[in-house]
Amino acid sequence: MENFLRWDNDLDRYIYLMGIQDRNEKLFFRVINDYVEQMLPIVYTPTVGLVCQKYGVVYRKPRGLFITIHDRGHVYEILCNWPQDKIKAIVVTDGERILGLGDLGAFGMGIPVGKLALYTALAGIHPKGCLPVMIDCGTNNKELLDDPLYIGLRHKRIQGPEYQDLMDEFMEAVVRRYGPNCLIQFEDFGGHNAFKHLDRYRSRYCTFNDDIQGTASVALSGILASLRVTKTNLVDNKFLFLGAGEAAFGIARFLASALKIKGLSEEDACGRIYLFDKDGLIVRNRPEMVDEMRRPYVKDMPHLRVFEEAVNLIKPTVIIGAAGQGPLFTPGVLRAMAQHNERPVIFALSNPTSKAECTAEDAYRYTNGKCVFASGSPFKAVTTEGGRTIYPGQGNNAYIFPGVALAVVMCNIPRITEEMFVVASETLAGMVKEEHLAEGRIYPPLSQILNVSLRIATRIAEHCYKNKEAHYFPEPPDKEEFLRKRLYSTAYESFEPNSYPWPEDIPQ
Repeated sequence: MENFLRWDNDLDRYIYLMGIQDRNEKLFFRVINDYVEQMLPIVYTPTVGLVCQKYGVVYRKPRGLFITIHDRGHVYEILCNWPQDKIKAIVVTDGERILGLGDLGAFGMGIPVGKLALYTALAGIHPKGCLPVMIDCGTNNKELLDDPLYIGLRHKRIQGPEYQDLMDEFMEAVVRRYGPNCLIQFEDFGGHNAFKHLDRYRSRYCTFNDDIQGTASVALSGILASLRVTKTNLVDNKFLFLGAGEAAFGIARFLASALKIKGLSEEDACGRIYLFDKDGLIVRNRPEMVDEMRRPYVKDMPHLRVFEEAVNLIKPTVIIGAAGQGPLFTPGVLRAMAQHNERPVIFALSNPTSKAECTAEDAYRYTNGKCVFASGSPFKAVTTEGGRTIYPGQGNNAYIFPGVALAVVMCNIPRITEEMFVVASETLAGMVKEEHLAEGRIYPPLSQILNVSLRIATRIAEHCYKNKEAHYFPEPPDKEEFLRKRLYSTAYESFEPNSYPWPEDIPQ
């Protein structure tokens, strides 16, 4: 840790950790395990965003497979080039929407690499069973096309039938090479493709989209935990979203499903959810077109283009930011939330930190310490004017996707359902103790995330066996013990030889 801490910036610390991974993989994961709270912001958000932006400088060796749009017809051959033939989990991206940073093309490979490092560090999935994949179709980022260190295709991004044919071939090649139970996690695709891929493949492949389902699951967990602070029921709340892209809309859809489970009709559930995008509040009479998916959330009310005005009109109990456009939860917005609610719930979920809708300090300052706050990237503890120290909750997807992956991989679950993510949300919310809530947290401390992953995986395994969705047989009677015994171990065995007595009368 002394060598780690002597670096004065997080990018150099990331490079140092990757060097450890190259030299001693077990040590790399042991360090993350032992120092989760310090390491997670380096190997994952927010530092991974900077890593992707600087990937041409950071790049030392290929850590995954690069498949280009010009490799159509040969994807299976490329997969066969990977030295490991027992791959259990793949994280794939096309680099079109990396965090809140936009199109980073092939530089987006830093995301699958970071995600799969957490599969091992936080869920114990063996690193040899993990494969990062970049689908390189070009980039529309002119800055990268002019960058001499850019490692991807130097042309505009190719979309349309060619792109879809490549994705279909990739999915088929994965099943042919690694079998139908190989988990494929979609990550940081553009919003127009993210929902399309999820709807196209979810019923035929073992797949999920973390930006849509993982983000939604961790957000719902935070909302469920916040109910214990606000002393309200889920169905009594009104939710206003800033942003209507894949993350925000994914949360909205997931939240509507949760409200229906609580007894509301489809119309009433959608009626409690309001969407505000770059063109303003999504209402019936606005000039901008609303697509078919978002139409259930259209409201009959004035078309407002200023978010603060929407807050004052709707008087939401919860605002959720996932627009990736920076500090749009202004002091006026935060004061309005405090004016309309005794305990306003404020989620600033955009990553990295520079794209967050507000800081934890601003949220507590402008609501006079009343708010229940969570963010996508980590913020330090805040001490209010009254001397109270509050620990902001971090709505990090890392609470969810490693545990989901662990259950899927170990129990041979061929299809990943929405109900599995609901189970994950409820399990995570149930692990928040009263002392955590008193400190301002609505998620367990990150130091407990290994136990969180195992608990989530256990509950999902129980759910799937109960519903005949798990295909590992015979069914383990003790699911937690079954999973625990199969975790990748970072423990070092002792190399000290056994000692035994030597006869005293024999010279040594």
